[in-house]
Amino acid sequence: MSNPTTRANPNPNPNSHGYEHLSHWFEQLAPLGPPRPALERSRDADVCIVGGGFTGLWTAYELKRADPSLDVVVLEAEIAGFGASGRNGGWVLGELAGSPERWAARSGRDATVALGRAIADTVAEVGHVVEREGIGCDFVRGGTLQVAQTPLQLERVRAVVDHDRAWGMGPQDSVLLGAQDAAGRVAVDGVLGARYFAHCARVQPAALARGLAEAVERSGVVIHEHTPVSRIEPGAAYPSGSIVRSRFIVRATEGYTARLAGLKRALLPMNSSMIVTEPLGESAWSELRWDGCETLHDGHHRYVYLQRTADGRIAIGGRGNPYRYSSASDREGPLPRQTIDALKARLVRLFPSLDGVAVGGAWHGVLGVPRDWSPVVGLDRSTGLAWAGGYVGEGVAAANLAGRTLCDLLLGRDTELARLPWVGRPARGWEPEPLRFLGVHSVNALLAAADRREDASGRPAVTARLARIISGRDF
Repeated sequence: MSNPTTRANPNPNPNSHGYEHLSHWFEQLAPLGPPRPALERSRDADVCIVGGGFTGLWTAYELKRADPSLDVVVLEAEIAGFGASGRNGGWVLGELAGSPERWAARSGRDATVALGRAIADTVAEVGHVVEREGIGCDFVRGGTLQVAQTPLQLERVRAVVDHDRAWGMGPQDSVLLGAQDAAGRVAVDGVLGARYFAHCARVQPAALARGLAEAVERSGVVIHEHTPVSRIEPGAAYPSGSIVRSRFIVRATEGYTARLAGLKRALLPMNSSMIVTEPLGESAWSELRWDGCETLHDGHHRYVYLQRTADGRIAIGGRGNPYRYSSASDREGPLPRQTIDALKARLVRLFPSLDGVAVGGAWHGVLGVPRDWSPVVGLDRSTGLAWAGGYVGEGVAAANLAGRTLCDLLLGRDTELARLPWVGRPARGWEPEPLRFLGVHSVNALLAAADRREDASGRPAVTARLARIISGRDF
């Protein structure tokens, strides 16, 4: 099989502008047409948003709905949806990264439960906007499954459901399925049980991002593409050769934050990789079942995440090379063969009957990871600088909640969203190099070793505990 990220476009089109290769999701939208005009001269605005992914677009969308008179401008280095927004697994997941215990330690139990409910409700909110704006993005709310194929994985899945109960989620939100019920939803090989979580939807993420950008423009927001910003400061953002002056500057750069001056250690650009199969036939889907379009992930520490796409494929993602030295985020080229083969092997482990299915696409991209693995939203009203991000791969829904929260903060509203515990949370920077590089790759290797050990022995691996200690994350 040729690597689909390097092959020529099978349908060359003079209107193609080189972005279709970013992911299977973008290939489905081809041809994209020309980019929006770049900013050519300095200008003023009421709100300047740096970054044209989900965070920036949702923030712009909510601001114009709340106050149509606002002059809002979005500056995007490439095209809207270029980053993780157009390359992710297509999960609109109503959960936030970071353990409730950590949130509660700072803000208390009630505020933490409110945060959990707010992000769970965000799945329906995204669905409402998709319907209201007529965005064709294959949105289907089917929930999500975490499947267990070993007794040890089943113990962990059961613990997750118990943890949900302890933090305000009822049986209508989260439930433990037995082997028969789990296999009845998706025929995972040797499944012993699964956690079903209701607050998740399947989506075509690039279609959602591009459709949202169009909705934002219809509301009167100006989006400038091919307008990279090198630095931001109170009252100004600095694209090449120009300045945007604004009372509020919103940093919505997620995995590309390290490119901004002075922010090299703010968010770590973590690499995630994906492949998608060729379309499966009716007999294959009859065998696999999977009629509810649930998203799915397995029970390993280095887990993979999957969706059944609207065009009858399976998209599966996971970690390849997790991090490049000095927070580099400029590799947009082919996915290494080793990573493609590893993801295909994980797919076959879940569904052995797919051993002979061909891989129809492969890609990767970076997502933003804060040092404590918990996202943040903030506004320094004295400087006018605002920010949101660090979703650790769970940003399709979280960016919507962040956008609505930023809207309230920027407009000075004292709302429940503005009081959620991720607002104004102090952010700790990452260690300097080479500690950052060594730490990330060490944790990745320890988790891989833990999975191998646990698969062979059926007992918890000490290397997983060591990885948690080094990373500071609860896996």
